[in-house]
Formats: sequence, structure tokens, C-alpha cells
Amino acid sequence: MATIGERIVSLRKRRGMSQTQLAALSGISVSLIRKLEQGSRSDTRLETARKLATALGVPTTVLITDHGADQADAQTAGEWEAARRALHGLGDQVEEAPTADGVLAVLNASMPLWKDDRYAELATTLPKLLTDTDTLVEADRSRRIVRSRLLHLTGWLFTQTRQFAPAELALRRALDDSDDHLDAAAIVSTRCWLLLRQGQLDQARRLAIMWADDVEPRMSRATPRELSAWGWLLLRASAAAVRDNRPGEAEDAIRLARTAAVAMSRDLSPDDDFLRTFGPVTVAMKRAENAMVEDRPDVVLRMSRVIPTGDLAPTSNNRNRHLLDVADAHRRSRQYGEAFELLRRIRQDSPEWIVNQSYAKAILKGIFAGKRTPNRDMREFADFMRMDG
Repeated sequence: MATIGERIVSLRKRRGMSQTQLAALSGISVSLIRKLEQGSRSDTRLETARKLATALGVPTTVLITDHGADQADAQTAGEWEAARRALHGLGDQVEEAPTADGVLAVLNASMPLWKDDRYAELATTLPKLLTDTDTLVEADRSRRIVRSRLLHLTGWLFTQTRQFAPAELALRRALDDSDDHLDAAAIVSTRCWLLLRQGQLDQARRLAIMWADDVEPRMSRATPRELSAWGWLLLRASAAAVRDNRPGEAEDAIRLARTAAVAMSRDLSPDDDFLRTFGPVTVAMKRAENAMVEDRPDVVLRMSRVIPTGDLAPTSNNRNRHLLDVADAHRRSRQYGEAFELLRRIRQDSPEWIVNQSYAKAILKGIFAGKRTPNRDMREFADFMRMDG
């Protein structure tokens, strides 16, 4: 939980102010501002907080409570209210019954929205698609595989936007509808990612290992679908292990994942499903992620020089996550300009994705903490990220 002093420092730097300038604008003494920022004073009168907030251009509550830290999440969650209602079967019904061909056509046409992280358009499209798919399955149970695919995507999307309860529901329903073991493994892999984001490391690790053991293919005749399912579960197991301070297990799992990737020869999307894109580049990015978790920024920077992030890169989400790791490695190496340029690159390519990433916000805060006077572009970026302090 940030103190009032930490919030003042962050906001003052983002506004490009010195302590003296803030004192002049607020009418509060430099001495008191310094004490608050240094932590020798942990509280102040509401009147003083209001004057400081006015000078900094934020509501007073941003300085004195944690409400500001939650506003962005609440705003994001509000955009998805209709989709969450539809997921629970509470979507608006229409008299005209959907057809299988129509639902499939809409789902296929929506794929660029999922792949390119176009959340605003998905928030509009998804509620109707969920409701129509439920109606379709009620009339014809053989269409459950279509609904399973949509629910898997929905669970992934809600995990991406940090809406964990509806993500869990969507993935559980997707698994119930699945009638293919490899499809189920892919859904479980996404559920392991959800557990990782929730900090449930041991559960994620155990679940990934159990399913990886179950779907391990015979390498001599393994298909891309089999290699992708097995490889992704191993990557999830490795990610959970390295975060749970089990470096040996993490290395063993990612080494096996690399075996699957080498057998794939290059990054492929089995059945044109971008969520299952897997291959050597994906594994290399996840190995760099492990190194970042282990606080080895020098290793991350060295690895990044040979990991492609252009046309040969896998999905945008994995590429962007890797770029965040590289940005954080630059930040930890006090290369603040390089770190910020990578954040700007991600924003240019995936603006709706980066604004939902708490990791990106943490990197930006670290840049602010390291730079004596953040420039105008950095301050504008912080406003874009809806960071109040």
C-alpha cells in the first residue's frame, strides 16, 4: 500500500515539478512536503492534502486513500458488464433463432479482434455471441464444441483483463463442453495461466504437470496439436515452479518444452488457433521470462538480442509480454530511456493490451522513481495508463 508521501513523489515527478514548485503552487511549505515524501511524516490534515492534490491536479482521495489505484480496474470491468451477464446466461434474447452457420461465421469473423487485442470491439460483440451460442446449443447439443471454443477465448480474455471470477467460470464451462482431449489440455493450460495470475503457484504447477504427463506424445510421430498441448503445459509448469522458488523443476520443465519446440521446427498455430501458437521462439521468450523472475536482467538483455520480435514473433501477447521483460531488464540496469522506448513501442502496437497490464505500470513507476525529472512524454504515458499515483 503506497503512503501519501510515495503518491506525492510519483505525481510531482509526473507533473514535472520540483518540491519548491509544488510548495509555491499549493501554499504548503517545502519542509512539510519533504517530510511527507521522505516518510518522516506519514499523515497530514485533510486541508493540507486537498491543497497538494489541487496543485497536482488530482482528487484529494488519490492522496489519502487507495481508491485511485482501483479506479482503472473498475473502469475496465464496467466495459465488460454485458459480457459477464451473458456468460451467466442473462444476456438479452431475440425472437429470431441463431443458426449454426451464422454463429460460426460471426465467431470466425471476430478472430482478428481477439488476436489483435481489440477489447473495445470485443466488449460490444461478445455478449451477443455468447447468448447466441447458448441458444444454439440448447437446440442442438452437437454444437457444444463451438461453444467450448468461444468460452475458452472468453476465459483467456477475462484473464487478460484481470477479471478472474468470470474467467474461472468461462474456462470451467469450456472444459465441460469439450469432447477432445487436446482441446481440453489447451483449456487447462489457460486455466493454469489464470492460477498463476492469481498467485496460486502450487495449484498451477501441479495441474500443469498432471496434464502434461497425461498428454505427453510419442516424439517420433507427434502432431503439431500434440506438441503444442504438451509444450504449453510444460511452460506453465515452469512458470509456476520458477515463481515458487523451484529453479530445478522450472529448468527441467522448460527443457522438455524446448524438446517439443524443436520437434515443431518453427512457431505454428495448430488448427489456426492463435492461443495454441507454439515453437522455438515462444519457448525462448518464456525462458527469458523465467530469467526476469530470477532477477537476472543481464541474462534477459543478452537473450533478447537473438529473440525475434518482428514478423517471426509468435502471438502479439507473448511478444508484448517478452518486450515488457526486456523493458524491465533495462529499467533494472538503469537504462531508463531504453525501457521507456519499449513501453512506447508496445503502446503503439497494442494500446488496449498495455493499459491492462499491471506489470507495465510497475515498470513505468520504476522509471519515474529512477529519473530525477521525467520528461513530458513519460508524464503523458502515465496519464494514458490511468496511473493516479
